[in-house]
Amino acid sequence: MPLTREEIVPSRKRLKLPPWLEIAKPRLIPLLLATTLGGMAMSEGWPLPPLRLACTLGGGALAAAAAGVLNCLWEQELDGRMQRTSGRALPSGRLSITTAFAIAVTLTLTAATLLVGGVNCLAASLSLLGLCSYVLLYTVLLKPRTTQNIVIGGVAGAIPPLVGAAAATGHLGLGSWWLFALVMLWTPAHFWALALLLKEDYRAVGIPMLPVVKGSGATAEAIRWYALATVVLSLVGVWALPGGGLLYGLLLLPFNARLLQMTWNLHKDPDDLQRAKGLFRWSIFYLFGVCLLLLMARMPAGEQFSQQGFALLGWSGSGNAGFTLVASLVSGAF
Repeated sequence: MPLTREEIVPSRKRLKLPPWLEIAKPRLIPLLLATTLGGMAMSEGWPLPPLRLACTLGGGALAAAAAGVLNCLWEQELDGRMQRTSGRALPSGRLSITTAFAIAVTLTLTAATLLVGGVNCLAASLSLLGLCSYVLLYTVLLKPRTTQNIVIGGVAGAIPPLVGAAAATGHLGLGSWWLFALVMLWTPAHFWALALLLKEDYRAVGIPMLPVVKGSGATAEAIRWYALATVVLSLVGVWALPGGGLLYGLLLLPFNARLLQMTWNLHKDPDDLQRAKGLFRWSIFYLFGVCLLLLMARMPAGEQFSQQGFALLGWSGSGNAGFTLVASLVSGAF
C-alpha cells in the first residue's frame, strides 16, 4: 500500500501550517540555504560580512518561497485531482488565487530588493534564474512531459551554491561549479526515491515520473548509478576547497558509505517502500552533511589540518592547484 505524505514526513501530521505559509513550501528552504552556504564555503570570500550573509540567506529564502507559491498556483488543478494534494491551500479553497499571486509578487520583489541592495546583481540574477528554472523549466515544461524531468529540471535546485559564491566574491569560481554539479547528480537519486513512494499518485494523474514509466526496478538501477556518481564527484571537494579539504574528505567517507549501502539495498528489492523511504530521508541528511563538512573544512583548524596533511602526502590541496592535480590524475589514467 502506498505511503502517504504524512508517513514519509511525520512532521506534516504534527505541524499544520497556515495557508499563506503552506504554499511557500517552507520545508524545502533549509536545504537550499545549506547549499548556498556551501557555495560560500567554496569561495575565497568566506567568511562573509554578517550583513551580506543575512541578506543573501534572507533573499534566497524569499526567492525560494516565491517559487513554491508560483508552483502551487500552476499546479492547483493537478493538486486537486491527486488524493495526497487535494487538501492543499489552493485546491481546497482555503486560500484564493488572488491572494496567492499577491504573495508570490511580494516575495519576489522583496527578495530582489534584498539581494540587489544588500549583496550584488549577480546573486540577485542567479536567484531569479533559479526561480524561473523551477517554475518554467521544471514545473511547466518538463514535469508533465518526460521521465528525465528531474534530471534536467534539477538545475533549479543546484543554483543556490552559485548564489552563495556570487555573494562571497562577485563571481563564480570552479569550486561553486563543482558544488552545482554535485547537487545536480544528487537530485535524481533523492527525488526518484520519493517518486517510488508516490508512484501511484503520479500514475493516476498521468505524470511520467520514472517509476511510472519504467517501473521500480529500472528506477532503483538509475538511483544506484546516480548515487555512485554523486559519491565519486563528492570526493573532488578534497581538492576543490580553497583551504584544502582533507578533513572534509575523511569525514565524508561514512556519509558516502551509507548512501551506497542504502542504494544497494533498494536495488536488491525495489518494491520495498520502507527502503525507498529510508533512502529519501538519508539523501536529505547527506546533502546537509556535505555542506556542514564544507563549512567545517573552512574553519581555521580545518584548513590547518588539511594543509598539514597534504604537506605530509606531498600533494597540493587547494584551489586551482587541486583541480590541476585531479586533471593530471584523470589524464594519467588514460
